[in-house]
Amino acid sequence: MVSTAPSDLVSVHQRCNGGCSPITETKGRSEMQVIGLCRFSYPAIGGFQVTHPSPEDRMKSLWAPERMASRFATFEAYTLPCIRAQTDGDFTFIIVIGDTMPRTYKSRLQELVADVPQIVIREHAPGKHRRVMSGVINAERARSKSPCLQFRLDDDDAVALHFVAELRRRAGQALPVLSDHRSLAIDFNQGFVVHSGPDGISAAPVRERCWTPGLAVMLQPRTRLTVMNFNHSRIWERMPVLSFPGEDMMIRGHTEYNDSRQKSAARPVKTTLLDKDHEDYFRMAFNVDADEVRRLFSPAHQAAFTV
Repeated sequence: MVSTAPSDLVSVHQRCNGGCSPITETKGRSEMQVIGLCRFSYPAIGGFQVTHPSPEDRMKSLWAPERMASRFATFEAYTLPCIRAQTDGDFTFIIVIGDTMPRTYKSRLQELVADVPQIVIREHAPGKHRRVMSGVINAERARSKSPCLQFRLDDDDAVALHFVAELRRRAGQALPVLSDHRSLAIDFNQGFVVHSGPDGISAAPVRERCWTPGLAVMLQPRTRLTVMNFNHSRIWERMPVLSFPGEDMMIRGHTEYNDSRQKSAARPVKTTLLDKDHEDYFRMAFNVDADEVRRLFSPAHQAAFTV
C-alpha cells in the first residue's frame, strides 16, 4: 500500500532527518525568508472551480456548519500539527480568512493557532483571489538581498517535519540556477493521498509533478511576483523546476469538500487503511496522529460542531 515497508520506516526517517547533508549557513542561504500560505475558507472572487452567483452565496456555501466541521477537522489533524512541529522554525505561515467569517469560527481558529508563533491570521474582504493572496504574501516580505521562498497548503494538506529545513537546503543548492532567472520552483514530488474518517487514515502513495503541497517557489528579491502568480500544474512552462523524489514530503487530503474534486471527471484514488506501523510512520514523519483523526472524525465530534 505505502511506498515504504514497515520494516524500513526507521531507516527512511533517518535518511530524511539524519542522513541528509547538514544545512550550512552560507551567505544568502541563511538569510532566505520562508513564507507559507493557507486559504482557510476565504470567500475569494475567483480561485474556485465551483462557481457561485455572488460573494454572499460563496460565504453561505463555505461557512455551512457541515463543511466547516470537516475543514476544522482536517486542519487540526494534518495542517496544524506539521506546521507546529517543523524542525526549522524560522518561517511565517499566513492563514487568510474572510473579514466577516462568523465569530465562532474565527475564535476557534485563533485559539487553535495561539501557541504557534510562526502563524499569523490575516482577514480580508472578498476580492480577486490571486491579487489578494499575492498582496498578503508581499506584505509579509522583508527587505532583503536574498531570495524569498514561498509555499502554499490547503487546510487538509501536510508536509514533512523537515520541509522548511529541506527547502532551505535545496534552495541553497539552487542559487547558481536562480542567478539567471527571476524565479525557480522546488518540487518535492513524493508523498501520500489520504482519506480520513472515524476508522482513521486511509492512504495511497503518490509521485506527482508539481502538486501544491510539495511545491515551493524561490523568487529573486527584485520581483514582487509570488507563488500565487503561477498555476502549479503548468509552472514548468514559466520557470526552471528542480524535482526531488525519494522522500515522503507531502500529504494531500481528499474530502467531499475539495474544490478541485467537485467535477465529475476528478480521478478517483484507491486508498488503504493504515496499519499500526504506518500510523507510527505518519506520526514520526508528519506529526499526524491517527488516534486524533479518529476522534476528530467521529460522529459525535462532527455532530457537536455547530455555530
